[in-house]
Amino acid sequence: TEKEIAEQQKKEIEELNKAQNTFFSSMSHEIRTPINTIIGLNEMILREDVSDEVADDARNIRSASKMLLQLINDILDMSKIESGRMEITSVAYDTGAMLSDLVAMVWIRAKEKNLAFHVDVDPMLPMALYGDEVRIKQILINILNNAVKYTQEGSVTLSIQCKRTQKGKMLVTYSVADTGMGIKKENIPYLFTAFKRVDEEKNRHIEGTGLGLSIVKQFVEMMGGTITVNSIYTKGSTFVIELEQDIADEQEIGELNLETRH
Repeated sequence: TEKEIAEQQKKEIEELNKAQNTFFSSMSHEIRTPINTIIGLNEMILREDVSDEVADDARNIRSASKMLLQLINDILDMSKIESGRMEITSVAYDTGAMLSDLVAMVWIRAKEKNLAFHVDVDPMLPMALYGDEVRIKQILINILNNAVKYTQEGSVTLSIQCKRTQKGKMLVTYSVADTGMGIKKENIPYLFTAFKRVDEEKNRHIEGTGLGLSIVKQFVEMMGGTITVNSIYTKGSTFVIELEQDIADEQEIGELNLETRH
């Protein structure tokens, strides 16, 4: 009967998906090992007394390997999300240290492109929050890297605001604004779809899998948060992420000047 055929097809598709996910994750793990070896050996070269030329090459190897690792992580995450194996793990984390890490990573990329990178943190942000620090970092790095990638001149700004929602909880709003190429209104709905690169023509020189934003949206939703984007084509975009987190340390972070640290 038709029903039996449909059931059979559904089963086959599920099994195919399962096999594909297993393949992706084992392949990604296999690829990670040699990349980590390359990164490790390359760091040793950088520590030695080598000529400027060799040091320059080694730095390029470092950034290319990190990029490669990021792509592999994206594919791994995607296959974990699709097979329902992705879990959110909350821990108490130091907000200042997390932001400092984040800024250090993005700072270098922005500087390479002569972009100004501004960071504006609400002094009332608690010193420690309770949430999945690894995923929050991944979300912000993805959005910030994109902002730097798609901005040719001007600036990228990360602002963090917070407000108490109920006892012991904080709604943290992270917004990333850039003066980049912006997104056409009709393309915004497709922004968070996997494997779809918006505006292919203009972006053909941009590296990446196009999985980043899709993963970001999934993570934000798994944490019960929201992500929205406002953009004016050719003028820039602003991504706004709202996440509610538990307060782990009531003490406020105060005036945090991450820009002068770098």
